[in-house]
Amino acid sequence: MSDLKQKIEQTVAILEQAVREFSPVTFANSLGAEDMVLTDLIAKHQPNIDMFSLDTGRLPQETYELMQKVRNNYNVPLVVYYPEATAVELYVAQHGVNGFYESVDARKACCHVRKVEPLRRALVGTRAWITGMRREQAVTRGSLETSAFDADNGIQKFNPLLEWTDAEVWEYIKTNDVPYNALHDQFYPSIGCAPCTRAITPGEDVRAGRWWWENPENKECGLHVSSRIPKRA
Repeated sequence: MSDLKQKIEQTVAILEQAVREFSPVTFANSLGAEDMVLTDLIAKHQPNIDMFSLDTGRLPQETYELMQKVRNNYNVPLVVYYPEATAVELYVAQHGVNGFYESVDARKACCHVRKVEPLRRALVGTRAWITGMRREQAVTRGSLETSAFDADNGIQKFNPLLEWTDAEVWEYIKTNDVPYNALHDQFYPSIGCAPCTRAITPGEDVRAGRWWWENPENKECGLHVSSRIPKRA
């Protein structure tokens, strides 16, 4: 059995476990390459897993085009959550429309308004959530587990692609004709908001294009960092 085939079977087994033990389960789809692999696997094997994405209001046009392809190509509805308008207006009034470039705290405050708070709403009523995070993506993700209790949100969290390599992700995409963000073909291995994402050069870390003005240990938006999200009452 090839390594990829084995990992596909392991991933499907993890999805089955999540549904069996923690239903209702939802998938946080960032529309990155890894998440498109999970989109395809969920649609084929566990279509009863809900799927959502966060529209921060600052996404690249290519991401919106992929969002539409997901809607058209898959039978699992993609629910889109948006930041609260008043919170965005308050942030801009305090920091400016591009104030996130001025400090780590200002950037994380922007991420909180545009990502973390909508995530909290998206997870209401669920018992587990699924992400496409992989261990080799960043230094901040080296200690992740395939399944662990997410104390901040009070639910279980699954990372089914944790041990997949970048090459395996792309082999699956190409072999299964999975749609993906056109920016990946322009040297954008990791894609977030347009103002906070740039292309990388050969030899750079895959996350080098995200918040490139910050140190690597700060490069998380708060969705996957303990104690970033206030607990629900």
